[in-house]
Amino acid sequence: MARLLGAPVVLVVDAARAGRSVAALAAGFAGFDPRTPVAGVILNRVASDRHERLLRDALAGTGLPVYGAIRRAEGIITPSRHLGLIPAAERASMAGPAIDQMGVLIAAHCDLDALLALARAAPALPGPAWEPPGEPDPVHLAPVVAIAGGAAFTFGYTEQAELLAAAGARVIPFDPLRDEDLPADTAGLILGGGFPEMHAPGLSANLRLREQVAALAARGAPVAAECAGLLYLARTLDDLPMCGVLDVRAAMTPRLTLGYRLAAAVTDSVLARAGDVVHGHEFHRTAAVPAAGDRPAWQLRPGTAEGHVAGSVIASYLHTHWAGHPAAAARFTAACAKVPST
Repeated sequence: MARLLGAPVVLVVDAARAGRSVAALAAGFAGFDPRTPVAGVILNRVASDRHERLLRDALAGTGLPVYGAIRRAEGIITPSRHLGLIPAAERASMAGPAIDQMGVLIAAHCDLDALLALARAAPALPGPAWEPPGEPDPVHLAPVVAIAGGAAFTFGYTEQAELLAAAGARVIPFDPLRDEDLPADTAGLILGGGFPEMHAPGLSANLRLREQVAALAARGAPVAAECAGLLYLARTLDDLPMCGVLDVRAAMTPRLTLGYRLAAAVTDSVLARAGDVVHGHEFHRTAAVPAAGDRPAWQLRPGTAEGHVAGSVIASYLHTHWAGHPAAAARFTAACAKVPST
C-alpha cells in the first residue's frame, strides 16, 4: 500500500526483548525493498531509560532516525479471540479509555511534529478522489435498504452504503441484537460480516426480528448476506435457531478458512449476473452445511462452488468490496425498487 501511494514508511519495532539486534532488524527492512523506503523507526515497549539509550545507540549506525520510544504500558491492551482483535463495538466502555491512554502515551514519547512533517512530504495522490457512481431511477421512490450493524455485525465497508445511496436507495442501519423490528418500509436487506457465533444466544432470542427477516425474504425482497449474514440466515447456528431463510446448519469448527478469492457468479442473483467475476476474501472458523439441491452463488476455482442463491436471497462466505464491483449496488437497488410495499 505504501508503494502504491508513495507514502513514507515508519517501522514500529517491538523492542521488549531486543538489544543491539534492533539495528539489524530495522536495517533489514530498510534494505529489503527499495520501492518502499523506510523513513525511520518508532521503538515500542521500551523498558527503561537505559534500554532506550542502548537501542538508540544501536540504530545510530543505520542512519535511520528514531521518531519515538514508547514505554511499556501493561494496562493498555487490545484483546483478541479466534478471528483476531475484538471489535471496539463489542467493548465500547473499554475501547474509548484505551485510545485516550494510547494518545497520552504516544504524545509523551514520540516526536509528533516530525512525524506530521514526514507525512506531509508524501506526494499528492494521482487521479481524482473516489466518488460512488450512480444515477438513481427517477421513476421510483427511494427503496429502504436496511443494513445490519451492532456488536454482532461489525464488519463492513462505508463505500457499500455510499454506493447504495448513489444508486437511489435510502440506507437505514439496524441492530439485530437490540432492534425487534426491521426499519419501516424495508425493501432490501444487507447482512454483512461480524461475529454472530459470539452472540448467537442474543440473536436467537430476538424471535420477532428473526420472523420479520424470514417474512421479508419469503416476500421476494432482495437479501444479500456475507459470512456473518449467512450464519444468521441459516436454520441453526451452533444448534440455536436463526432466521431459517436457508436450509443450512452452521457451527463453529477448529479449522480456519482464510484467503483471497477470485470468484465467478454461477447463478443470476440480486448482486451479479452469471459469469460476472469479482475479487473477495474468506475469513471464518464456521462451516455451513446446506441441504441438497441448493443453487451455488460463486465458483471459486474449478469444481469448488460456494454460497447459496434462493429466489432474491444471496448468501455466501465471500466478502466483497462493492467499490470494485459497483454494478452490484445498482443491481441490488433496482431489485429493491420492484418490491411491492406491504
